[in-house]
Amino acid sequence: MVRPKNRCYKSNGKFQLRKEKMSKNYVQIDPKDNIIVAIRPLEKGLVTQVTGKQVVLKENIKQKHKYSLYDFNIGDEIYMYGVLVGKAMQPILEGCAITIENVKHASAEFQDSKEKFTWSAPDASNFVGRTFEGYHREDGKVGTANYWLVIPLTFCENRNVDVLEGALTEKLGYETKKDFAVDTDALIEQYKSGATKEAIFNTPIISTKEELSKNRLFSNVDGIKFLKHDGGCGGIRQDSEVLVKLLAGYIANQNVAGATIFSLGCQNAQISMLQDAIDAIAPNNKKPVYYLEQQQSASERHLIEEAVKHTFLGLVDANKIERKPAPLSNLVLGLECGGSDGFSGISANPALGYASDLLVALGGSAVLSEFPELNGVEQELINRCETAEDSKKFYDLMRAYSASAVAVGSGFENNPSPGNIKDGLITDAMKSAGAAKKGGTSPVVKVLDYTEQVTKPGLNLLCTPGNDVESTTGLVGSGCNVVVFTTGLGTPTGNPVAPVLKMSSNTNLFERMNDIIDINAGTVITGEDTIESMGEKILDHIIRVASGETPSKAVLHGNNDFIPWKRGVSL
Repeated sequence: MVRPKNRCYKSNGKFQLRKEKMSKNYVQIDPKDNIIVAIRPLEKGLVTQVTGKQVVLKENIKQKHKYSLYDFNIGDEIYMYGVLVGKAMQPILEGCAITIENVKHASAEFQDSKEKFTWSAPDASNFVGRTFEGYHREDGKVGTANYWLVIPLTFCENRNVDVLEGALTEKLGYETKKDFAVDTDALIEQYKSGATKEAIFNTPIISTKEELSKNRLFSNVDGIKFLKHDGGCGGIRQDSEVLVKLLAGYIANQNVAGATIFSLGCQNAQISMLQDAIDAIAPNNKKPVYYLEQQQSASERHLIEEAVKHTFLGLVDANKIERKPAPLSNLVLGLECGGSDGFSGISANPALGYASDLLVALGGSAVLSEFPELNGVEQELINRCETAEDSKKFYDLMRAYSASAVAVGSGFENNPSPGNIKDGLITDAMKSAGAAKKGGTSPVVKVLDYTEQVTKPGLNLLCTPGNDVESTTGLVGSGCNVVVFTTGLGTPTGNPVAPVLKMSSNTNLFERMNDIIDINAGTVITGEDTIESMGEKILDHIIRVASGETPSKAVLHGNNDFIPWKRGVSL
């Protein structure tokens, strides 16, 4: 008989039972689940017991992977997190591993009509009355940082942006892309003064990042950020229209004091388009924005000279703003994940979801994005929408996104990366059900399309791609002033404008990549923390970062990832 690939079989008609002490080495996340998660590597023959049912493992189960609680026939539905995450492609015996060979992606159908939803807010008493030290803007918003932006309207101006970066960054004491800066000017001055070779050789010329930051000319300005990109011209006109809306969102972001804009002149993304976009989202904007058009300039030298002077004087004014106490309701928290693993949906994501619920209960805002990673939980989110208009909008955006992926020969089912699959996330619905936990349990107050702004306190849904950097870029462009990024595999991702806090789903990752990970949610897996206690620790850490007390690792390393989405299919 030809046996189907990867199916478990009896040995000599009997299974050999191993006498093992029952422990928390595995977990059923939801009572409806018919697959079980291995918290630690489980060996063949181990006796497991879930809700009174005894199952003997018929093969080794890798950590973070799943095994079957029952026998499955071809076509049987697989449930995890209480939702449909796949269907059996082969007969699977209970106690066998769930793999990409025996299970395929499947997700529940959804409709735009919503059911009644009620929410019990968590106990946020530990945070009532807490404040953070932020930068207060004239429009009433409060930033967690204070940056000046330099933005090209087209990729043709990226070189001029580079020139401005070289002229200003290190000279003003801001970050260098290295761990140190070399002060060649000191050697030049020594030489001009007639110093001996020995004196020149003994002149200190190396400054660390920490030393540079202490010598900043503008102590209240956190940095100058240069948002280079490959758009603004070519492609389709809609690409440029979306780009200027995104850039307008960055200029309007509460973490930004002002901006210097480079335009070539003939590109699709015109200065007038950016001005109209700023007026649309921030009609009372009083931030200084300086526009420089190269084709109207006397020369490139004059263009750079004018840009440097405008930016310098803008920094002078930006430096007058100081941190002052602000209520937590001024926090707009971006909820992001990337490099997820089989623990992300058990530890980091639900803990972040609890922190999100706490913030919402305190009058703040949270934003859940990555629409391809909400596949399979659409109905739950539709039911949580406060208005029928928003439930319909979410329905339409998800249908349109899915259809666009299918139209180019792909689909949401192709979202999981090789790293996701290797670490236990074998279907998109499985990955999505865990990813959605970042949004907590609160009502959805608003559904936003890409570049639309957060204007309402509470949980917002924002249409972005599943690509980590594109999504984080979109979150900040829509008004987030801090982002928490959960990961099970590790990533150095950051953002030019908002601090991005990386949180590991497991302790092993936190210990291996401690240089880039801010928070460890692996203590939920080991039992040292509950989802609730971890959620409170996350919010406390957010407050300290928002106050400038604790810099995020991404800020320390200068991770300024910025990738605008061109609204194409990006999973």
